[in-house]
Order: sequence, then C-alpha cells, then structure tokens
Amino acid sequence: MKAVVLAGGEGTRLRPLTCNIPKPLVPILNRPYLEHLLGQLKRSGVSETVLALSYLPEKIQNYFGKGDAFGTLVEYAIEEEPLGTAGAVKNVEGSLLDTFMVFNGDIFTDLDLKAAIEFHKARGAKATLVLTPVEDPSPFGLVETAPDGRVLRFLEKPSLEEVSTVWVNAGTYILEPEVLQYIPQGEAHSFERGLFPRLLEEGWPVYGLRSRAYWMDIGNPTNYLRVHRDLLLGSAQADPASPMLSPGLWAGDSCTIDPSAHIRGPILLGPGCSIGPRTSLSGPLVLGPDCAIEGNSTLENAVLWSGVQVKQGASLTGCILGNNVQVHNGASIGNRCVLADDVVVGEGNHLDHGMSVWPGTVMGPNSVSFL
Repeated sequence: MKAVVLAGGEGTRLRPLTCNIPKPLVPILNRPYLEHLLGQLKRSGVSETVLALSYLPEKIQNYFGKGDAFGTLVEYAIEEEPLGTAGAVKNVEGSLLDTFMVFNGDIFTDLDLKAAIEFHKARGAKATLVLTPVEDPSPFGLVETAPDGRVLRFLEKPSLEEVSTVWVNAGTYILEPEVLQYIPQGEAHSFERGLFPRLLEEGWPVYGLRSRAYWMDIGNPTNYLRVHRDLLLGSAQADPASPMLSPGLWAGDSCTIDPSAHIRGPILLGPGCSIGPRTSLSGPLVLGPDCAIEGNSTLENAVLWSGVQVKQGASLTGCILGNNVQVHNGASIGNRCVLADDVVVGEGNHLDHGMSVWPGTVMGPNSVSFL
C-alpha cells in the first residue's frame, strides 16, 4: 500500500521555530515528526510514501533521501503553487493505482492503521475518514454518521447551535483511486469542502471510522509542548530516541550528570548532554543533543532543541528553545515563550507571557523583564 503525506505547509503557527526548518522536521522526542510517521507506516505494511512538499523541500529531501535508512521507499512531489489538501493528492494521481492513505503532515496519532484499513475494506468504502472526538467541535469539521459508520453529512466550523456531534475529521483518509476523478487538475482543491461533499452528492460510499486513538495537532507551540508531555507520561505511544537510564530518565550516549543534580522525570536527554552541579530538572522535559546545563539552573516542562547552553543560575519553565540558543547567567524564560535558533539571552533578562524571539536575536544584559 502507498501513503501520501501532505507536508507542504509553511508552519506559520509554529513560527519562529519554523523559520529555518519545515514543520515535518520539527523534532518530537528528538526525532523529526516525519520520522515517527514513516516508522508507523512501515510497521503497518505501507511500503511506499509520497511526500507532497512546498516549503523548504530540499531540507526534507536531504534528510530522508530515497527512504533506505527508514525501511520505506520515499518519493517527492513538489508544488510550485499551493494546491490544497485534495489538489496535492491529485498532483500525484498517476502513481496511485490502488487503495492508498492520506495523512496531514502535522497530526501526531497512534492510530491502529491496519485496523483502519480493515474497516475500509470490510465496508466496501471508496473513502474512509478517521474521526476523533473533541470537547468543542465548533472550530472543526463535523462528520455525522449512521450506526454502521456511513457518512450522512459534513458541517464545517458550525455555530454552537448547529453542533450535533463531537466527532470531527482527524485528517487521516483511506481512499480508492477512482474518487480522484472529482478533483480538478492543477487547481487548489480541498478534501473537506470539495471532494468529500461531492462524493456524498454523487452517492458514493463514504465512511467515518470513529477512533479514540491519541490525536494531536502539533502545529502550534501549546500543542507542541503538550504532545511531549503526553508521550513522556505514556498517554500515547512513541519510542524516545535515547535508551532508558533509569525509570523516567532516558539518556543518550556520552551524557554526563553531576551527582548533586536533582532529577525528577520523565526526562529525555539527547546524546552529549551535560548537567551541571546543583541543577534541578523536572519533567516532562526534553533536551536535544549536546545541550549544556550549568550549575544551579532550573528546568521544568520545557523542550530544548540541540546545542542549547543554559548558564549558571538560569531558569526555564514551560518554554521551547530552538537550536543553539544561549541563556546567560540568572536569566529566566517563562511559560509559553518560544525562542528560535541562535537566540542569545543576556544575563538578568526575564522573558514571560508567551514572548516569541526570532532567529539570531541577541538580547543584551538586563534588557527585558516581566518581573
């Protein structure tokens, strides 16, 4: 079976983290998001994957190549102009000769793909949408189904008075190639507002698979932090990139932890990390490769990418730091703050209230304070 992954978005909701990196390469537990998805596809028997790209495609191509290292054949389709969710699939129609799957490139899920495929085939469906329940369906596309799963109606972003179900489109589809005839060639077109309502109008068998598998849109900083918390606490399944050193602590090769450091998991340390004396690390916490945390620093509920340096007495809480960020003596980074690659936070600065800092910004000592 073949899969198509819609991975062309610019990741604007994750800015400034995605200024230098496309969203599919954003790390989850120190591995690119797309690497997790390809592993899931391989385990489910999907042998070929087409990546529909647009933003910084060469970085994804350079990382995954032909897919040899990931146990699957990877092909690429690069859009010169955005074609929408359905248009991007139409763009690769010539290689879709049998039942295939479609995935949005910013959804983390541990859905049982084999069971989903079986559901689709058992019902003779031409299109199957995976559905997930949400507390507030109004920002989403509602999908009303009959008891056997057949879709009765789609309703995009309903008002509160129109809400008739908690089940919404989860962005994972199983399709037969003949449905692609209803997608115009070379034009922007969507599954949600275009193809799926058209299939219902034409009387095609469209089904919704109600699933309570883990589902998280990782496309904004709040959810990006949350998916790390959920994975480290076991709410969803994913393998950390480092082996377990002790219960609740995963550490890669060449990590050093001072005996006086206070460690309270769950914590993932990438290879080459160093944890200095009298530091306090409280999970959920992820440190990428080669992070250096100096003495008397405090880190809690944060995600750090590679090469981050945290100097003496600094404090990080509820934040995300990109590659090679430097946080100098006594500085603090508070809740919902997002610092992009190569930011330098001088000593004595105190960032808070969801402050975002763009790549390469250098903040002089004592220049920002929310205290």
